[in-house]
Amino acid sequence: MARFLAPLALVLIVTAPALAQKDPPVPDTVMFEKNIEYTNPDNQHLQLNIAKPKGNGPFPTVLFIHGGGFRAGVREGHNTQIIRLAEHGYVAATVSYRLAPKYPFPAAIHDTKAAVRWLRANAKTHHIDPDRIGVTGGSAGGHLAQFLAVTAGVKEFEGDGGSPEQSSAVKCVVNVYGPSDFTKSYGKSVDAADVLPLFLGGNLEKAKPAHIRASPLYWVTPNAAPTLCIHGTEDKYVACEQAEWMVDKLKAASVEAELLKLEGAGHGFKGKDAETAEKAMIAFFDKHLKKK
Repeated sequence: MARFLAPLALVLIVTAPALAQKDPPVPDTVMFEKNIEYTNPDNQHLQLNIAKPKGNGPFPTVLFIHGGGFRAGVREGHNTQIIRLAEHGYVAATVSYRLAPKYPFPAAIHDTKAAVRWLRANAKTHHIDPDRIGVTGGSAGGHLAQFLAVTAGVKEFEGDGGSPEQSSAVKCVVNVYGPSDFTKSYGKSVDAADVLPLFLGGNLEKAKPAHIRASPLYWVTPNAAPTLCIHGTEDKYVACEQAEWMVDKLKAASVEAELLKLEGAGHGFKGKDAETAEKAMIAFFDKHLKKK
């Protein structure tokens, strides 16, 4: 779980050699496939890794989105987590997406929506229940996961990736210390001034419309997916108030929303905090994705 909740500061220094990291052990009860192309924008051949229980299913499914300040990070960092979710009765996938500054907002949004559509288009092959798909991610991945949860059916964010006939809607989301309002990140985050201009085409003064458009907080409607936000109270990269705003606005729109605050935790959970966060994540997905 610690790698799932990797600190942004650490994720940012991940480089290409991380792609060659050793695969985690795969239990006999799980099938693990990697390097599956799910969309090909600008000839980038984006891929995902997928783990699934042995059996015909169909199984509930969780999409993991890696962090890294929108400019770094690799999907392989979630391999252990998707295998663990498969042991728990889920199909789970981890995806790569286009990174800033070469590909600023909304490229990553287009890609993650294409990933959800791919899961539905390939539901029979991978024993997925297309009506039970959830999403999670940490930091930048938490933002992208949250954005999926509040923009179902918003055509401008679908992009032109594969499986356009499929929906990119998700049934629920677990947002782990992802930002909700970029307009209020400066001065509250130790690296917002470095990260956000690369993703949004300028700082708040030069690109305020992009900051607003890219903030999940401003897309909340009663149609948003049920949400669990998990955040440390001492997060120096994404202030805990970002999660508070998100949950409050969702509740105001009559959307089920919960906030799990981890007292004293920073950006990147360890030890007992990581265990608490993982337990809460699985319980939330069990509640919303597993058949009663």
